[in-house]
Amino acid sequence: MRYLIKRLYKSSLLFILLSTVLFAGKITPASERSDLFIPLLKGKRIALVVNHSSLVGKTHLLDFLLKHGVKVQKIFAPEHGFRGKADAGAHIKNRFDTQTRLPIISLYGKHKKPTQADLHGIDLILFDIQDVGVRFYTYLSTLHYIMEAGMEQGIPVIVLDRPNPNGHYIDGPVLEKKYRSFVGLHPVPVVYGMTIGEYAKMINGEGWLKGAKKIQLTVVPLTNYTHQSFYSLPIKPSPNLPNDRAISLYPSLAFFEGTVISAGRGTKKPFQLYCAEKYEVKKFSVVPQSRPGAQFPKFKGKRCYGIDLSKIDFRKDRATQRLDLSYLQDAYANYPDKKGFFLKNSFINSLAGSDTLRKQIMSGASEDTIRKSWEKDLEAFKKIRKKYLLYP
Repeated sequence: MRYLIKRLYKSSLLFILLSTVLFAGKITPASERSDLFIPLLKGKRIALVVNHSSLVGKTHLLDFLLKHGVKVQKIFAPEHGFRGKADAGAHIKNRFDTQTRLPIISLYGKHKKPTQADLHGIDLILFDIQDVGVRFYTYLSTLHYIMEAGMEQGIPVIVLDRPNPNGHYIDGPVLEKKYRSFVGLHPVPVVYGMTIGEYAKMINGEGWLKGAKKIQLTVVPLTNYTHQSFYSLPIKPSPNLPNDRAISLYPSLAFFEGTVISAGRGTKKPFQLYCAEKYEVKKFSVVPQSRPGAQFPKFKGKRCYGIDLSKIDFRKDRATQRLDLSYLQDAYANYPDKKGFFLKNSFINSLAGSDTLRKQIMSGASEDTIRKSWEKDLEAFKKIRKKYLLYP
């Protein structure tokens, strides 16, 4: 018996040792640190700002909270909806969750900011959505309007922090105030190198809410995360970012949304290629089709030609990664109708944060020249960013 007990004891120690080695340094999202946030929710009427990425392991945060007796009253859903399946830009209607019968209020439908009526009877707002660290990814704007509405109604906000898969660098033009829109509300570069929690602190601290007022904000932090950490998202954050490569290329390829060029929506490789029906380089071709999350893609049913980026090793050059302008420059050079390259709705200006990038591309400016035009604003932003960092 003593021998058996000894063997079991040694086995237990070995298991603990192996577990420590295997899981030491494992990045833990704040949603999995329930000991830190569940006590803050007890006895309060909660509104959740969540989507399909709001997971505690493999369990949705909503189900997890209800199981722990938290009084969830309603759900606010961002672009792409509560289940994360709607097309980009598609307006979403209010409805009820089929499983819990809780009301789901769309923040990408009639309004993007919760109304006083929406927040009636709410004591606390809990935000948990996976971001990808790019200014024009609209979950940042949803965060802003949630914080602003909470500030106006005297309702605190808790943000459960998550890793930023593009958090290892800072790059791109800084948005000018004149070009504020739902795809860019703040004077930050395209790639800003902060987690969603750090970004919330910056919104609050820099007085970017209405009237420069502040909200009672709590950020529940990650564990074992640095801004140089590689983190492969366990679930795609939106329908057209299906893998790490697409997420890595998104900051550079999303500029095509303001042009006639397709960034691959409606193909099997969204944000891993770019193409057009009249593109002059014909080494690669694809026919975009209607797909979930891209019902009406550019060039639907038509063969278009372009460049396939799906073989790029996005981890190889990670240490020196930056926003890549060569794709936009190449596409402009190889598209025959220069006047029709940029869409007339000026969406490229909203994405870039000014009309400067469009003019630079049209004038044939070199990448070095374009980058030098960003330097002063980037240095100023880095000083602001530094004040709100929670991680090295």
